[in-house]
Amino acid sequence: MNYNFSLLHIRSLFTLVLFFIATTHGLFAQGGKKVNVKGKVVDSQSGEAMSFASIRIFAQDDQFIGGNVTDDKGNFTVEVPAGNYYALVEFMGYEAHRTESFQASSNTDLGTVQLDASSSTLEEVEVRAEKSTMELSLDKKIFNVGQDLANAGGTASDLLTNIPSIAVDPEGNVKLRGSDNVMILIDGKPSGLVSLKGASGLQQMQASMVDKVEIITNPSARYQAEGMAGIINIVLKKDRNQGFNGSFQGITGYPYNFGGAANLNYRHKKINWFVNYGIAWRKQPNVASLYQEVYSGDTTYISRQDRDGYLKGLNNNIQGGVDYFFSEKSILTLSYLFKRSDGNRITDLTYKDYLFDENNYLGYTARRQNENEAEPNSETTLTWEKSFEEKGHKLLTTLKYIDYWERSDQIFTQRSFDENDVSIDGSAQKQHALNDEFEKQYLLQLDYTKPIGKEGKFETGLRSSLRNMENNYVVTNVDEAGVETVDPDLKNIFLYDENIQAAYAILGNKSNKFTYQAGIRAEYTDVKTRLVETNEQNPRDYLNFFPSAHLTYAVANQNSFQLSYSRRIRRPFYNDLSPFVTLADGRNFFSGNPDLDPEYTDAYEIGHLKYFEKGSLTSSFYYRESKETIDRIRVVDDEGNARTLPQNLIGQKSFGLEFTSDYNPYEWWKLDFNFNFFHAEIDGTNIIDTYKPTTYSWFARQTSRFSLPDNLDIQLRGNFEAPQKTTQGTRKALAYIDLSFAKEVLKGNGTLNLNILDLFNSRVSRYTTEGPNFFTDGRSQFRRRQVNLTLNYRIRQSKSARRKYIIDEG
Repeated sequence: MNYNFSLLHIRSLFTLVLFFIATTHGLFAQGGKKVNVKGKVVDSQSGEAMSFASIRIFAQDDQFIGGNVTDDKGNFTVEVPAGNYYALVEFMGYEAHRTESFQASSNTDLGTVQLDASSSTLEEVEVRAEKSTMELSLDKKIFNVGQDLANAGGTASDLLTNIPSIAVDPEGNVKLRGSDNVMILIDGKPSGLVSLKGASGLQQMQASMVDKVEIITNPSARYQAEGMAGIINIVLKKDRNQGFNGSFQGITGYPYNFGGAANLNYRHKKINWFVNYGIAWRKQPNVASLYQEVYSGDTTYISRQDRDGYLKGLNNNIQGGVDYFFSEKSILTLSYLFKRSDGNRITDLTYKDYLFDENNYLGYTARRQNENEAEPNSETTLTWEKSFEEKGHKLLTTLKYIDYWERSDQIFTQRSFDENDVSIDGSAQKQHALNDEFEKQYLLQLDYTKPIGKEGKFETGLRSSLRNMENNYVVTNVDEAGVETVDPDLKNIFLYDENIQAAYAILGNKSNKFTYQAGIRAEYTDVKTRLVETNEQNPRDYLNFFPSAHLTYAVANQNSFQLSYSRRIRRPFYNDLSPFVTLADGRNFFSGNPDLDPEYTDAYEIGHLKYFEKGSLTSSFYYRESKETIDRIRVVDDEGNARTLPQNLIGQKSFGLEFTSDYNPYEWWKLDFNFNFFHAEIDGTNIIDTYKPTTYSWFARQTSRFSLPDNLDIQLRGNFEAPQKTTQGTRKALAYIDLSFAKEVLKGNGTLNLNILDLFNSRVSRYTTEGPNFFTDGRSQFRRRQVNLTLNYRIRQSKSARRKYIIDEG
């Protein structure tokens, strides 16, 4: 497909989106004389304006009339027919506020509405028993993961599999809207949890430590420019309520999953203490297979590879800290996070070889990997949050230090057998690989916000990040007497030094129903890599500017629209650049590429947000154009040995359409739905002329939650990922179902959860890869069906934040 044809599809989808917008706006229009009801929503303690609070107007018979959401200044305007009404104001984590009845015969000002945090002990009339699982706004989606039954007893990686727009493959790799280049943050900052191991590091963290997950698909200049597809921010639990409260969790499951967790908080006057702890022992079996054909002249070599193994280990995570309140407007926070994982991995590989076809058997090779891993990781963070007298005037300062270390000690044994399954003399091999990785990172960040005039706002900030990483790698060959001899080709020290300095400025304002902001971010990158033994160096530095722009249009009946643009970068990171080759598989090797260049993307998005009486709907059309696209390319030699490493392609163009909604048809039934369709054109002709695929694919997820009598909840979730073409082949379809149950116990202070993840054991990754001289067909399942039973006990905490009517006494 050529580029002109793609533009035709883009124009068609733009027309579809505009038609949908016009139809939706007209569908909810009201008749009769129209008047405006306006007001402002603020936090009752800090007085800060609350953006994206929900305002709904009801008639005296409780019929829903219309509504809207507040802007970034907390202001709202709702257009309604003249009549007698009351208003209900809501925001996640706050008690709902119901106003007195009022007559709207002309434009009406409700004044300032103050919302109290949901920890309030006022005895009022309950509206609903729990806060929404999903909070939607135009620039990001917020998911309150504690309300998702499927997360009980799982890991942070499991948690992401249950969130719209995100797909996690069986190996733990995370994709956002079909792209695997996404920035993952912890509490808004980089973390050692997702540095050396990437997103797979989240498999070592308990889901119970997570409060919510934020998805930002088109970030402004306020955020780091890293991450083509956007940003996933994982927010850990922390409370600031007065007094003592907490929760405890016990976990058992199969395959073996035993653990516990505690989340505790105590605040007395100006000091707030908090601690989260999680411990888990797991044994995770995995299987994989690979069929490969290699063409050499007129000869075809065929091999079948079968893999069977497990990873067992003990994971400990603890986060603690203290807040000191100089005042409610000046808060100093010191926190510390420590994680240690100790694991043992056993993997058995069998390679069966054939010539021309599988009737001509040549023999097989058996290989075993025995790996012991130790990973201590610590993070220390100091933040100071200062709010000035003028509303919206803020300063936030953050200092962070990350200290990470990982040791991998591996023994590889291998032996070959002939066509009669008789051991071949001299084929026995034994290797010992020792790999130590170190990381130290220092981060300083300043963010400052200053209101300008009545509706304007100026934001600016600085960020300084220094990161030093070291990888000591040595492989020895072990003879029959146990004597180890260093392999000189597999001994080296890889040093990675990264220095990134950034500054940004954003100016925003509002005119009638339009809110707009434009920003620019400058980032200077200085990266040096060096192989100590061979003194190979590859220094590089570059200065980039990343503009962003967001335009929002809010109309009556809770409709809002946004047009946004941002420029993004994918810097080659440590794992992308390290040339060391993995030996876990004796015929399929993986490494980095020291000559890799950065990838740049221009991202455009049109978003629509609609709130209605029983739910909400967001729809987005997005387009991304990337240059110097980074993708992993597989190359196979004539002997059937493969090496996969990242390389720069010419580029990629993609566009997509996404819908996310939540809907409550009845009080006992909740529905969440996410659908994402995308198209991509990949140009890798600089590698091989035939590497120019065009692909359409889609992803769908639907969740139903039923609240039954006797405090029993049932949740059913279905997931489907359609096939997708890749640079060298195809990723095949993936489908699986999760089933969960929850029951309140212990007089309402506890919840018993039973969940079955991947009910039919169908979450299997399947793929094909092709090159000029080879064809491979593979499948892998690194996470089997998991059954977890979890008991959660709460101390002075409700099952979830409760929303209440607070009658305004005038």
